[in-house]
Amino acid sequence: MTTGKPPVVDQQTWRAALDELRRREKAATRELDAIAAARRRLPMVELPDYTLVGADGPVRLVDIFEGRTQLITYHHMWSNGAEWQCGGCTGFTSEFTRLDFLDNYDARFVVVTNGPIEEALAYRDKVGNQMEWYSSSESSFGADVDAAPDDGFAVNVFLRDGDTVYRTWHTEGRGTEQLSHSFGLIDLLPYGRQEEWLDSPEGWPIRPTFSGWLDSPDIARLYGKVSR
Repeated sequence: MTTGKPPVVDQQTWRAALDELRRREKAATRELDAIAAARRRLPMVELPDYTLVGADGPVRLVDIFEGRTQLITYHHMWSNGAEWQCGGCTGFTSEFTRLDFLDNYDARFVVVTNGPIEEALAYRDKVGNQMEWYSSSESSFGADVDAAPDDGFAVNVFLRDGDTVYRTWHTEGRGTEQLSHSFGLIDLLPYGRQEEWLDSPEGWPIRPTFSGWLDSPDIARLYGKVSR
């Protein structure tokens, strides 16, 4: 039961506290701008000519760009034969339903999994995912970009120059949060994520970490074939 509430103050006091917080928010924004500038200056590493598997069969990594210069991949955690795959990955990738805006930036964003393509595509439909999926089950691509089988999830970014592909950036764990709108929205709420690791005032609602997230069956019920 929730017992804690923010203190009630007059408008002037509230505005002063908000202004102080806003200074910190603006400083964080400027730091993120600086980080993005540094990211644009990162060196890159040339990759081998990998072949993945798509809905229509084997496809070279360079061809997954579909003529674009830039590519983002989300590497979905996978357990072969499991009824439900990682709830965090399933929920995270369900957020991306309209990616056409990337065309204006000469880029694509796709899902890659280490699972067999037939299984991956069936799961994609089951949970109503709208992204394009590829499998690296027949190559070392996943392992080579820090997303080995049974070894978590990751985001990677690549640049194409003709038929040559370069790896430019990688993150994993909480580094992927910057791509999600869900945490940004939840963090605006007075009670925030309500997870036990958070620094929250006394009396704020607290529950086990991850327990508020939609799990894979929830995603399927809301968006996938299970609900149709």
